[in-house]
Amino acid sequence: MSGQGDKINVFPSRMALQIMKGRLKGAQKGHSLLKKKADALTMRFRQILAKIIETKTLMGEVMKQATFSLTEAVYAAGDIGPVVMQNVDKAQTKVRSKKDNVAGVTLPVFESYTDGSDTFQWTGLSRGGQQVARCKEFFSKAVTLMVELASLQTSFITLDEVIKITNRRVNAIEHVIIPRIERTIAYITTELDEREREEFYRLKKIQEKKKEMRAKKEAALALLNTTDGGSREAPNLLASGVDEDILFT
Repeated sequence: MSGQGDKINVFPSRMALQIMKGRLKGAQKGHSLLKKKADALTMRFRQILAKIIETKTLMGEVMKQATFSLTEAVYAAGDIGPVVMQNVDKAQTKVRSKKDNVAGVTLPVFESYTDGSDTFQWTGLSRGGQQVARCKEFFSKAVTLMVELASLQTSFITLDEVIKITNRRVNAIEHVIIPRIERTIAYITTELDEREREEFYRLKKIQEKKKEMRAKKEAALALLNTTDGGSREAPNLLASGVDEDILFT
């Protein structure tokens, strides 16, 4: 965090004051938007976390059932491994990727789908067909859940990184940038007020000096009129000359 006396190095003027006020308004608006973004991402983050916990629990149950069904299939139909390996020429369950936008953050979404061809439809035809079908069903469900869990885990990690970066930016604006601009505005305001007080004091001293000079001149003129016995002519108002500046108080 910056020091308490840290401020932006600017010349104190009214133009600089207006610029700093504009920057302060922009920083406050940016802080508000980033805070809303962080809140939206955190809400989605918690939803994904709850979904991950639910999916992992369901995954455990499905894998338990799939393992048990595989044992039943092997017991009923014998070793079906060589038959499965002979029929595997391409993937039956495939994965496609999409994108989801959450508050400007792109999250990858994985979906599993079946191309429609069943390469194991005749497996277990001689014996154990029902157990083999159940085993295939449970393992297909397990693959679907695994793809969904991978999608959730990827979104979880992506959101975690983005939330950390967004929170760092929010804290930087709130605790560093905005206080620094506010200290700069206070400094410029103080300097401008001090300058106005100095200008007011200078004008006041000038007025007092002119009053003193005017009083001395009037006193000297009155003394001269008294000495001359009033025979001195009054000054011609139409005569050319330089008039003094008059300051109204």
